Amino acid sequence: MKQDLRRLTRAAGTRLHHFHGGLRLRHHKQQSCRLPVARPPLPSRLTVPLQQHAGETVAACVQPGQRVLKGDLIGDGECQRGVNVHAPTSGHVEAVSQHLLGHPSGLAGPCVVIRPDGADQWRARQPLDDWQSLAGSELVQAICQAGIVGLGGAVFPTHRKMHHGQAARIHTLILNGAECEPFISCDEMLMREQPRKILAGARVLQHAIGAERTVIAIEDQMGAVREALEAAIAEPGAAAIDLVCVPAIYPEGGERQLIQVLTGQEVPSGGYPSDIGLLCQNVATAAAVADAILEDRPLLERYVTVTGSGVREPRNVLALVGTPIADLIEFCGGYAPDAARLVIGGPMMGYSLDSDAHPVVKATNCVLVLCHDEIASPQPEMPCIRCGECARVCPAQLLPQQLHWQIRNGLWEDAGASGLRDCIECGCCDFVCPSHIPLAQWFRHGKGELRARRRQQLAADHARERYLTREARLARQQAERAERMAQKKRALRDDAARQRKVAAAIGRAARKRSADSEPEPGP
Repeated sequence: MKQDLRRLTRAAGTRLHHFHGGLRLRHHKQQSCRLPVARPPLPSRLTVPLQQHAGETVAACVQPGQRVLKGDLIGDGECQRGVNVHAPTSGHVEAVSQHLLGHPSGLAGPCVVIRPDGADQWRARQPLDDWQSLAGSELVQAICQAGIVGLGGAVFPTHRKMHHGQAARIHTLILNGAECEPFISCDEMLMREQPRKILAGARVLQHAIGAERTVIAIEDQMGAVREALEAAIAEPGAAAIDLVCVPAIYPEGGERQLIQVLTGQEVPSGGYPSDIGLLCQNVATAAAVADAILEDRPLLERYVTVTGSGVREPRNVLALVGTPIADLIEFCGGYAPDAARLVIGGPMMGYSLDSDAHPVVKATNCVLVLCHDEIASPQPEMPCIRCGECARVCPAQLLPQQLHWQIRNGLWEDAGASGLRDCIECGCCDFVCPSHIPLAQWFRHGKGELRARRRQQLAADHARERYLTREARLARQQAERAERMAQKKRALRDDAARQRKVAAAIGRAARKRSADSEPEPGP
């Protein structure tokens, strides 16, 4: 562990490492950073999905007509299976019904529809002022109750990630502020405006997992962010935290890539950062943890970048979960006349939506509106020419052309063995492919197929285990039944033998009595 700490200490000073591949992209962040973060007006309806995390859909715990206060639990994730969902403001529950979700699948999901009453009345809150005296497990439970997920894009339940960290021996907490995808600037504005909250969340996280140090990583082009964080770190009473500027090479904000840049180590395939003593959290997640522990505020809102040449006034907003995207666009001046495409996320990893009626969820980091001249005309997909450009830029060091061939031919075991699960879907291979093959789309399909096959295999294994258990139970019951019958037969045989012995004894006694009672013969 000491060797790992020394390696990280050098990285925190001047020495950084490199990951394989990557791209240097134009950032397009300035247009959304010119204005301060603002809060849009309270919408007339909030549609809050019950599936906002990587995991199972949670169960609604409210009924239509019920009044809820801000922060009330409306979806119970039970902390083991899902993530809690809370009311973003006070009001009345209009419905618990199916609504379209802002997801590339276009599927509907269960949602709680709330009609705000305008009072924005909080439930009773109990901040954990003595959090430093609490055990790590108690803090993790509080984070679980607050419904916090990873806000960097993966929306993995934070409490489950911390459970991994507590089970391992974590020496370093890494806060990821390297917001690498073009156009997205919500984390940058959060770090500019709320650096003390991020540091407070870092202290809570470090205490909860027992880490020895904390490192905050930002892009080297974030000058204003660096100044804000350095000033907050230099304040009296602030924790000793290292601030590291990493080169802006997409996708350096990926968890595995950032760890490699900072430490020179690679997270094992199929493993976790905790396997090498590290825990990585997004800076927005750290801020949400500070809200949860220090103010008893569950995750109800998040910073969202609304940007692109298709929106009149690009900026970052602090939006309540459940707010219609249309309300954010209207707050930012509305659509430009030549707006053509609505994208959730960035241009590399985002996905298009056909409607702005979808709600903001915990994963919504950016609403990007593109104009006609920014959208490339669809190009026909051509055969792979084996140029190797996709392998050159792949940050996971995969062979995309080989994976593509395996997926197209249904060679799922081969694709899994070739590292398909390690693909981070960054889109670098799409960007450089001269044959216009939608490789990332193929890989998403392939990973979904592997997950489905894994579920089928687990179901089959479970069914086989149940069958074998049943057969063993029936065999045991049959053997027990046969043993009972055998015991009964032996008992009957023993009883018959006893009866014969008794009868014989009775016979002998009768004969003796008969002999004794006969008169003796005369003289």
